[in-house]
Amino acid sequence: MNDTATATRLESELGICVERSLKYFETDKAAVWGIAQAAIDVELFTIPLYMTAMYSIYGTHEINAKNIDYYKGRCWPGMAPTANPDTEERKTFNLIFSVFIQEMLHLEMAANISTAIGLAPTFTSPALQTKDHGWHCYGPEKTTIPYIVDLTDTKRYHDTKVALGSLDKNTLDLFCAIEQSTKDAREGMVLNPKHNYFPQVPFPDWDPGKPLPMFGSIGDMYECYAKYLRLRYEDGQTLWEKLFTADCVQQDLFNVTEKGHPRREFPGFETKLNAQDLANPRAAFDKAITMMSAITDQGEGSLISIGESLLRYRFSPAPLTDVKEKYREDRSALEVDYLSYNANGGPAPSADAEARARYAPETHFERFESLHGKLDKIMTWEKWHADRKNHWTAAMLTTNEYSAPATSPIPPPQDIADALNRLKAQGPAEHAVLSKVAVGAIKGVTTVLNDYWQNASTTFPYPSMAGSGDRVSLCWAVFGRAPNLALGIGDVNPNKLYHACQGMAWEGSDGSCAAIEVYHTCRGSNTCKAQGGCGFAQLDSGGGSCGHSGGCGMTASVPEGHAPYMLRGRKSHNDVAEGNLCGGPPPSTGNYSSPSDNKCATFGGCAVPISASQLYPEGGTMVLYDFVGPRHQSKQIGTMTFALGDSVYQKAWEAYQKVMSQRGKPVGTPPKATDLRIALPPST
Repeated sequence: MNDTATATRLESELGICVERSLKYFETDKAAVWGIAQAAIDVELFTIPLYMTAMYSIYGTHEINAKNIDYYKGRCWPGMAPTANPDTEERKTFNLIFSVFIQEMLHLEMAANISTAIGLAPTFTSPALQTKDHGWHCYGPEKTTIPYIVDLTDTKRYHDTKVALGSLDKNTLDLFCAIEQSTKDAREGMVLNPKHNYFPQVPFPDWDPGKPLPMFGSIGDMYECYAKYLRLRYEDGQTLWEKLFTADCVQQDLFNVTEKGHPRREFPGFETKLNAQDLANPRAAFDKAITMMSAITDQGEGSLISIGESLLRYRFSPAPLTDVKEKYREDRSALEVDYLSYNANGGPAPSADAEARARYAPETHFERFESLHGKLDKIMTWEKWHADRKNHWTAAMLTTNEYSAPATSPIPPPQDIADALNRLKAQGPAEHAVLSKVAVGAIKGVTTVLNDYWQNASTTFPYPSMAGSGDRVSLCWAVFGRAPNLALGIGDVNPNKLYHACQGMAWEGSDGSCAAIEVYHTCRGSNTCKAQGGCGFAQLDSGGGSCGHSGGCGMTASVPEGHAPYMLRGRKSHNDVAEGNLCGGPPPSTGNYSSPSDNKCATFGGCAVPISASQLYPEGGTMVLYDFVGPRHQSKQIGTMTFALGDSVYQKAWEAYQKVMSQRGKPVGTPPKATDLRIALPPST
């Protein structure tokens, strides 16, 4: 049988519409673009949910980095992946972390497919978020998984709420409902649902501007996606071929091979379209279908999974072999891509490799379903805080390796414990602040992603992802409650010169902290001048990469063990309105930006506000700037040095003193650190 005959037979078996009139093209394009954005929204929707439940697990973590030992014996609020999961809490955290990372992979692949059909994906969709970045899709009375199902239309999940919460029965039921197979979704629907699920393709009686139908399961959504793209018109072309955009932006965080990330994490399949694919629309389509297959197989699996079924939509159908093996992470690759260190700064077994590879053979549904019988054995912050006798102590923030130094710029464990207890005592008002701190950190991811898939030179703000976890975790650790992500956070005023941390306002110090709308956790999500924070010193010329906690982004070179989520740095992200291009060739001196005194967006260190425990992991020379005129143009006024182990906040204050002194407005000693700055872990 020739290729044409084979394709025709498959089209018939799969119910693909053929010889479709071209008069429907614009409607079909609107429908498939709607599905493409729906896929982005659904994958993004899972990430705050899984992250919030993951960080509700009781525990603390160390912050260790290569050749750094100044945090030896110290712990910080919140759990983290571990290479030695010796408790139910650590095992469970690793399990949810493994799903959380795969959801970021799914989001990446959904975005790559979207750009290939000409749609720039949005990560601040009104389907999930308000204009001021609050997440309206979650709530104690919400029952709808966006685009998928109203849980009141199901038998098993009829009483389940779509709420951000602790790891409990409702949360696990919600996760299982999200990840359930198409078969279970169809069998679990009530007899007379309020909505029409499992739509036909093309959607009957649908016109652009109407809401999409509810799909019933994530697997059904992707099958509708594939079936739309394989629609064949009377001119012989498919919808994919008509929409295919060869010059689309494709991004890859997982299979990129470069310094600091030498191995492909998923060697069995591609996570983006490469140059050869983009030169051949049909080959590109087959690759896109394989990505959809990976997404659904990792999530729901089953003996005959929707992932395997999707492969039949390819122009060159793949053999139906063991799909699960093909879509697993490679442990040996993870071990060299994600290095871990002990408290002395020496090498240690990779925590990420253990967490992710351990659970790779299981689907997301299987992983979550396995936790139902273990809930009574897992301590959460909600349970811990429910016992009124519990409060933070210094002992909770140290290990048996801790030895109190004679002098240290890091607040002692008792001071951090006291700050955590005082934050809790402030009640609902402080909970709202910590909620907005988390919202702002997540905003730092989503707003940058809007540009990431349109501008190939944009750097993924991975530290924002890691830092948002720290800030969600802090809310749990202080209150035993999830952050309220529905609270919006304002956008910055482009005509105002903000500052990065406590007391360093350009109009004069009053001891106040930075405006909450400029709080962020990554150089890549810094929005303007004078907002650079935590002190992973960035080159004053720009370029280089940011990394996550533990010694990343300190120089223009990519640090070992942290490159997987870092693509090449921008060279000229700038304040265009000010006519002040910040790029250009790096200076021969290799000078760095000073904290709270960076000359424009992305040129400062990460994290606002600055943790009181943040120390420099190396030394060098920093350039100082004053900002003059109504457009706050940067004017270089000098330099200053910094050294390994210096307090980042103290260096920020030193820069502030020098700038204000040359303005004729001398300032004195810095204010006492706020409880939030004391409680925040370093590098966030």
